[in-house]
Amino acid sequence: MSKIAAGITGIHGYVPEYRLTNDELSTMVETTDEWIMQRIGIKERRILKEGATSDMGALAVRGLLEKTGIKPEEIELVICATITSDYHFPATANLISDKTGMVNAWSFDLSAACSGFVFGLQTAASFVQSGTYKKVILVGADMMSSITDYTDRTTCPLFGDGAGAVLLEPVDEGLGVCDSILQVDGGGVNHLLMKAGGSFRPPSHETIENHEHFVFQEGQAVFKIAVSKMADVSVEIMKKNNLSPDDLTWLVPHQANMRIIEAVARRMGIPKEKVMINIEKYGNTTAATIPLCLWEWESKLKKGDNLILSAFGGGFSWGSLYLRWAYDGNQNID
Repeated sequence: MSKIAAGITGIHGYVPEYRLTNDELSTMVETTDEWIMQRIGIKERRILKEGATSDMGALAVRGLLEKTGIKPEEIELVICATITSDYHFPATANLISDKTGMVNAWSFDLSAACSGFVFGLQTAASFVQSGTYKKVILVGADMMSSITDYTDRTTCPLFGDGAGAVLLEPVDEGLGVCDSILQVDGGGVNHLLMKAGGSFRPPSHETIENHEHFVFQEGQAVFKIAVSKMADVSVEIMKKNNLSPDDLTWLVPHQANMRIIEAVARRMGIPKEKVMINIEKYGNTTAATIPLCLWEWESKLKKGDNLILSAFGGGFSWGSLYLRWAYDGNQNID
Protein backbone atom coordinates (compact mmCIF):
# COMPACT_ATOMS: atom_id res chain seq x y z
CA MET A 1 0.00 0.00 0.00
CA SER A 2 1.46 3.36 -1.03
CA LYS A 3 1.96 6.10 1.50
CA ILE A 4 -0.70 8.83 1.63
CA ALA A 5 0.70 12.24 0.73
CA ALA A 6 -0.67 15.46 2.27
CA GLY A 7 -0.63 18.66 0.28
CA ILE A 8 -1.92 22.20 0.34
CA THR A 9 -4.90 22.35 -2.03
CA GLY A 10 -6.04 25.89 -1.28
CA ILE A 11 -4.95 29.05 0.49
CA HIS A 12 -6.41 32.38 1.49
CA GLY A 13 -5.27 35.31 3.59
CA TYR A 14 -6.59 38.33 5.39
CA VAL A 15 -4.94 41.56 6.50
CA PRO A 16 -6.72 44.50 8.18
CA GLU A 17 -7.32 47.65 6.17
CA TYR A 18 -5.55 50.07 8.52
CA ARG A 19 -1.94 50.78 7.57
CA LEU A 20 0.41 51.97 10.30
CA THR A 21 3.21 53.61 8.34
CA ASN A 22 6.69 54.41 9.55
CA ASP A 23 5.89 58.09 9.31
CA GLU A 24 2.91 57.71 11.64
CA LEU A 25 4.94 55.49 13.97
CA SER A 26 7.57 58.23 14.21
CA THR A 27 4.93 60.48 15.80
CA MET A 28 4.33 57.86 18.51
CA VAL A 29 7.90 56.89 19.39
CA GLU A 30 11.40 58.15 18.65
CA THR A 31 12.18 56.56 15.30
CA THR A 32 12.30 57.38 11.59
CA ASP A 33 11.36 55.75 8.32
CA GLU A 34 15.05 55.65 7.34
CA TRP A 35 16.07 53.93 10.59
CA ILE A 36 13.37 51.26 10.29
CA MET A 37 13.98 50.57 6.61
CA GLN A 38 17.76 50.25 7.05
CA ARG A 39 17.59 47.92 10.05
CA ILE A 40 14.39 45.95 9.51
CA GLY A 41 13.04 46.55 6.01
CA ILE A 42 9.45 47.38 7.00
CA LYS A 43 7.58 50.32 5.45
CA GLU A 44 4.16 49.73 6.98
CA ARG A 45 2.19 47.14 8.90
CA ARG A 46 -1.55 46.33 9.09
CA ILE A 47 -3.34 46.88 12.41
CA LEU A 48 -6.71 45.43 13.44
CA LYS A 49 -8.70 48.24 15.03
CA GLU A 50 -11.74 46.18 16.05
CA GLY A 51 -11.96 42.47 16.76
CA ALA A 52 -9.54 39.72 17.72
CA THR A 53 -7.33 37.00 16.29
CA SER A 54 -10.28 34.66 15.70
CA ASP A 55 -12.01 37.30 13.55
CA MET A 56 -9.01 37.51 11.21
CA GLY A 57 -8.72 33.72 11.17
CA ALA A 58 -12.42 33.34 10.38
CA LEU A 59 -12.17 35.77 7.46
CA ALA A 60 -9.21 33.84 6.04
CA VAL A 61 -11.09 30.55 6.42
CA ARG A 62 -14.28 31.87 4.81
CA GLY A 63 -12.27 33.01 1.80
CA LEU A 64 -10.52 29.65 1.63
CA LEU A 65 -13.77 27.66 1.72
CA GLU A 66 -15.33 29.88 -0.94
CA LYS A 67 -12.32 29.55 -3.26
CA THR A 68 -12.08 25.77 -2.93
CA GLY A 69 -15.80 25.07 -2.98
CA ILE A 70 -15.58 23.11 0.26
CA LYS A 71 -18.55 23.20 2.64
CA PRO A 72 -17.74 24.12 6.27
CA GLU A 73 -19.25 20.89 7.58
CA GLU A 74 -16.81 18.85 5.46
CA ILE A 75 -13.80 20.03 7.50
CA GLU A 76 -12.70 17.43 10.04
CA LEU A 77 -9.92 19.20 11.93
CA VAL A 78 -8.86 22.82 12.46
CA ILE A 79 -5.49 23.83 13.89
CA CYS A 80 -4.71 27.45 14.70
CA ALA A 81 -1.08 28.48 15.12
CA THR A 82 -1.10 31.61 17.27
CA ILE A 83 0.45 33.30 20.31
CA THR A 84 -2.24 35.95 20.53
CA SER A 85 -5.24 33.77 21.29
CA ASP A 86 -8.53 35.52 22.05
CA TYR A 87 -8.49 33.95 25.52
CA HIS A 88 -6.25 31.63 27.53
CA PHE A 89 -9.12 29.21 26.91
CA PRO A 90 -11.07 28.16 24.92
CA ALA A 91 -8.79 27.66 21.93
CA THR A 92 -8.94 30.28 19.20
CA ALA A 93 -9.34 27.40 16.73
CA ASN A 94 -12.63 26.55 18.47
CA LEU A 95 -13.86 30.12 17.99
CA ILE A 96 -12.83 30.15 14.32
CA SER A 97 -14.71 26.89 13.76
CA ASP A 98 -17.82 28.32 15.43
CA LYS A 99 -17.69 31.57 13.43
CA THR A 100 -17.36 29.74 10.12
CA GLY A 101 -19.81 26.86 10.66
CA MET A 102 -17.22 24.07 10.76
CA VAL A 103 -19.50 22.16 13.12
CA ASN A 104 -18.02 18.69 12.48
CA ALA A 105 -14.40 19.64 13.11
CA TRP A 106 -12.50 19.26 16.33
CA SER A 107 -9.83 21.84 16.84
CA PHE A 108 -6.91 23.03 18.91
CA ASP A 109 -4.29 25.79 19.09
CA LEU A 110 -0.57 25.35 18.55
CA SER A 111 1.89 27.78 20.14
CA ALA A 112 5.33 28.05 18.57
CA ALA A 113 5.56 31.82 18.03
CA CYS A 114 7.02 32.70 14.62
CA SER A 115 7.62 29.00 13.86
CA GLY A 116 3.93 28.27 14.40
CA PHE A 117 2.90 27.81 10.77
CA VAL A 118 5.80 25.47 9.95
CA PHE A 119 5.20 23.40 13.11
CA GLY A 120 1.46 23.44 12.39
CA LEU A 121 1.88 22.38 8.77
CA GLN A 122 3.81 19.27 9.75
CA THR A 123 1.23 18.51 12.45
CA ALA A 124 -1.72 18.97 10.09
CA ALA A 125 -0.03 16.92 7.36
CA SER A 126 0.53 14.05 9.79
CA PHE A 127 -3.23 13.67 10.34
CA VAL A 128 -3.75 13.40 6.58
CA GLN A 129 -0.73 11.15 5.95
CA SER A 130 -1.94 8.73 8.64
CA GLY A 131 -5.29 8.38 6.89
CA THR A 132 -7.13 9.79 9.90
CA TYR A 133 -8.63 12.79 8.06
CA LYS A 134 -9.07 13.94 4.48
CA LYS A 135 -9.83 17.63 5.03
CA VAL A 136 -7.80 19.64 7.52
CA ILE A 137 -7.49 23.41 7.83
CA LEU A 138 -4.43 25.09 9.30
CA VAL A 139 -4.71 28.75 10.27
CA GLY A 140 -1.73 30.95 11.08
CA ALA A 141 -3.04 34.11 12.74
CA ASP A 142 -1.72 36.72 15.12
CA MET A 143 -2.87 40.09 16.37
CA MET A 144 0.57 41.25 17.40
CA SER A 145 -0.65 44.81 18.01
CA SER A 146 -2.36 43.45 21.15
CA ILE A 147 1.00 42.57 22.73
CA THR A 148 3.17 45.33 21.23
CA ASP A 149 4.44 48.16 23.43
CA TYR A 150 4.15 51.31 21.33
CA THR A 151 6.48 53.15 23.70
CA ASP A 152 9.33 50.71 22.96
CA ARG A 153 11.17 51.87 19.85
CA THR A 154 13.10 48.59 19.57
CA THR A 155 10.05 46.35 19.14
CA CYS A 156 7.04 48.42 18.03
CA PRO A 157 8.24 48.87 14.41
CA LEU A 158 8.43 45.11 13.94
CA PHE A 159 4.93 43.75 14.24
CA GLY A 160 1.64 43.73 12.35
CA ASP A 161 -1.63 41.79 12.31
CA GLY A 162 -2.86 39.21 9.81
CA ALA A 163 -4.04 35.68 9.13
CA GLY A 164 -3.59 32.95 6.54
CA ALA A 165 -5.41 29.65 6.14
CA VAL A 166 -4.58 26.54 4.10
CA LEU A 167 -6.55 23.42 3.26
CA LEU A 168 -4.69 20.11 3.42
CA GLU A 169 -5.97 17.02 1.61
CA PRO A 170 -4.55 13.76 0.24
CA VAL A 171 -2.65 14.44 -2.99
CA ASP A 172 -0.71 12.46 -5.55
CA GLU A 173 2.32 10.79 -4.05
CA GLY A 174 5.42 12.86 -4.63
CA LEU A 175 3.57 16.12 -4.02
CA GLY A 176 2.72 17.86 -0.75
CA VAL A 177 4.69 17.88 2.49
CA CYS A 178 7.82 15.83 1.84
CA ASP A 179 10.06 16.41 4.85
CA SER A 180 10.67 18.68 7.81
CA ILE A 181 13.27 19.42 10.46
CA LEU A 182 11.79 21.04 13.56
CA GLN A 183 13.79 22.04 16.63
CA VAL A 184 13.48 23.96 19.90
CA ASP A 185 15.70 25.29 22.67
CA GLY A 186 13.83 26.34 25.80
CA GLY A 187 16.99 28.02 27.03
CA GLY A 188 16.19 30.90 24.73
CA VAL A 189 13.28 31.97 26.90
CA ASN A 190 15.01 35.00 28.38
CA HIS A 191 15.91 36.48 24.99
CA LEU A 192 12.46 36.55 23.39
CA LEU A 193 9.25 36.26 25.39
CA MET A 194 6.29 37.96 27.00
CA LYS A 195 7.40 38.18 30.61
CA ALA A 196 4.05 38.15 32.40
CA GLY A 197 0.53 36.84 32.03
CA GLY A 198 1.24 33.12 32.45
CA SER A 199 1.39 30.90 35.52
CA PHE A 200 5.05 31.75 36.21
CA ARG A 201 4.28 35.46 36.54
CA PRO A 202 0.51 36.05 36.74
CA PRO A 203 -0.92 39.50 36.04
CA SER A 204 -0.54 42.04 38.83
CA HIS A 205 -0.31 45.79 39.30
CA GLU A 206 3.46 45.40 39.20
CA THR A 207 3.55 43.48 35.91
CA ILE A 208 1.24 46.01 34.27
CA GLU A 209 3.22 49.00 35.52
CA ASN A 210 6.44 47.39 34.28
CA HIS A 211 5.03 46.80 30.77
CA GLU A 212 5.57 43.04 31.11
CA HIS A 213 2.54 42.02 29.06
CA PHE A 214 4.22 42.95 25.80
CA VAL A 215 6.81 41.32 23.54
CA PHE A 216 10.31 41.55 25.02
CA GLN A 217 13.31 40.92 22.77
CA GLU A 218 17.07 41.17 23.08
CA GLY A 219 17.51 42.21 19.48
CA GLN A 220 21.20 41.52 18.84
CA ALA A 221 21.17 38.09 20.47
CA VAL A 222 18.00 37.04 18.66
CA PHE A 223 19.29 38.32 15.31
CA LYS A 224 22.51 36.29 15.48
CA ILE A 225 20.78 33.10 16.60
CA ALA A 226 17.94 33.47 14.09
CA VAL A 227 20.32 33.84 11.14
CA SER A 228 22.36 30.85 12.27
CA LYS A 229 19.48 28.50 13.05
CA MET A 230 17.29 29.38 10.05
CA ALA A 231 20.22 29.07 7.66
CA ASP A 232 21.54 25.84 9.19
CA VAL A 233 18.21 24.03 9.14
CA SER A 234 17.38 25.23 5.61
CA VAL A 235 20.73 24.05 4.24
CA GLU A 236 20.30 20.78 6.13
CA ILE A 237 16.91 20.01 4.62
CA MET A 238 18.23 20.78 1.12
CA LYS A 239 21.12 18.35 1.61
CA LYS A 240 18.85 15.73 3.17
CA ASN A 241 16.60 15.78 0.10
CA ASN A 242 19.39 16.19 -2.50
CA LEU A 243 18.17 19.63 -3.55
CA SER A 244 20.43 22.16 -5.22
CA PRO A 245 19.65 25.88 -5.45
CA ASP A 246 18.63 25.24 -9.07
CA ASP A 247 16.10 22.62 -7.94
CA LEU A 248 14.38 25.05 -5.59
CA THR A 249 11.53 27.10 -7.00
CA TRP A 250 10.89 29.28 -3.95
CA LEU A 251 12.28 29.94 -0.49
CA VAL A 252 9.45 31.04 1.81
CA PRO A 253 11.07 32.52 4.91
CA HIS A 254 9.44 33.91 8.03
CA GLN A 255 9.23 37.67 7.59
CA ALA A 256 10.95 38.97 10.72
CA ASN A 257 13.77 41.13 9.40
CA MET A 258 14.99 41.81 5.87
CA ARG A 259 18.62 41.31 6.89
CA ILE A 260 17.80 37.85 8.31
CA ILE A 261 15.97 36.88 5.12
CA GLU A 262 18.87 38.01 2.93
CA ALA A 263 21.46 36.25 5.11
CA VAL A 264 19.55 32.95 5.01
CA ALA A 265 19.11 33.13 1.22
CA ARG A 266 22.83 33.83 0.72
CA ARG A 267 23.78 30.88 2.91
CA MET A 268 21.50 28.62 0.86
CA GLY A 269 22.79 29.99 -2.44
CA ILE A 270 19.30 31.19 -3.40
CA PRO A 271 18.99 34.35 -5.54
CA LYS A 272 16.63 37.04 -4.29
CA GLU A 273 14.23 36.51 -7.19
CA LYS A 274 13.47 33.06 -5.75
CA VAL A 275 12.64 34.39 -2.27
CA MET A 276 9.11 35.37 -1.26
CA ILE A 277 9.33 38.73 0.53
CA ASN A 278 6.45 40.95 1.66
CA ILE A 279 7.84 42.22 4.97
CA GLU A 280 7.85 45.80 3.67
CA LYS A 281 4.03 45.78 3.46
CA TYR A 282 2.99 43.69 6.46
CA GLY A 283 5.85 43.54 8.96
CA ASN A 284 6.16 40.52 11.24
CA THR A 285 2.75 38.92 11.64
CA THR A 286 4.32 35.95 13.48
CA ALA A 287 2.44 32.74 12.55
CA ALA A 288 0.79 34.50 9.59
CA THR A 289 3.89 35.58 7.65
CA ILE A 290 4.48 32.38 5.67
CA PRO A 291 0.85 31.74 4.65
CA LEU A 292 0.48 35.40 3.67
CA CYS A 293 3.47 34.97 1.37
CA LEU A 294 1.97 31.82 -0.17
CA TRP A 295 -1.35 33.62 -0.61
CA GLU A 296 0.25 36.57 -2.39
CA TRP A 297 2.34 34.33 -4.64
CA GLU A 298 -0.43 31.77 -5.30
CA SER A 299 -0.92 32.75 -8.94
CA LYS A 300 2.78 32.13 -9.61
CA LEU A 301 2.87 28.69 -8.01
CA LYS A 302 2.79 25.63 -10.25
CA LYS A 303 2.07 22.00 -9.51
CA GLY A 304 5.33 20.27 -8.57
CA ASP A 305 7.19 23.45 -7.55
CA ASN A 306 9.81 22.82 -4.86
CA LEU A 307 9.37 25.09 -1.84
CA ILE A 308 11.33 25.36 1.37
CA LEU A 309 9.58 27.05 4.28
CA SER A 310 11.86 28.31 7.04
CA ALA A 311 11.17 30.04 10.35
CA PHE A 312 12.62 31.04 13.70
CA GLY A 313 10.61 32.05 16.74
CA GLY A 314 10.61 32.83 20.43
CA GLY A 315 11.43 30.33 23.05
CA PHE A 316 13.49 29.38 20.90
CA SER A 317 11.80 27.42 18.12
CA TRP A 318 12.91 26.98 14.53
CA GLY A 319 12.44 24.69 11.59
CA SER A 320 12.36 24.10 7.88
CA LEU A 321 9.87 22.18 5.76
CA TYR A 322 10.23 20.84 2.22
CA LEU A 323 6.99 21.09 0.27
CA ARG A 324 6.08 20.21 -3.32
CA TRP A 325 3.19 22.42 -4.40
CA ALA A 326 0.09 20.42 -5.25
CA TYR A 327 -1.81 22.55 -7.77
CA ASP A 328 -1.48 25.28 -10.39
CA GLY A 329 -2.21 28.41 -8.40
CA ASN A 330 -3.71 30.41 -11.27
CA GLN A 331 -6.60 27.92 -11.35
CA ASN A 332 -7.61 28.76 -7.78
CA ILE A 333 -7.59 32.55 -7.73
CA ASP A 334 -10.57 34.68 -6.78
